[in-house]
Amino acid sequence: MDKTINITAWNDNNILIGCVRILTNGYYFGTIPDIFVAPEYQGHGIGKKLMELAWEASPTSLFFGSQPGNEGFFEKLGFTKSMRSYEKKKRCI
Repeated sequence: MDKTINITAWNDNNILIGCVRILTNGYYFGTIPDIFVAPEYQGHGIGKKLMELAWEASPTSLFFGSQPGNEGFFEKLGFTKSMRSYEKKKRCI
């Protein structure tokens, strides 16, 4: 990917409390591999704002997966379920 966009949220003490990362080639494809908000700051609109900023900053459409149980968050923001994902798990020793 040619471009990585990182958007961060900080509290008043200059501590990182949230981040969204976009990987994109700048033309056809953009994906969000990571979004997080520190647990004590969840439910205050920070994740929503990060996703809004990610949408504005991305030069392309966005594609990403969601962990089970988080689908409603993304659907409330206007994202729609579109693709299937596949996985192959490593066996833990």
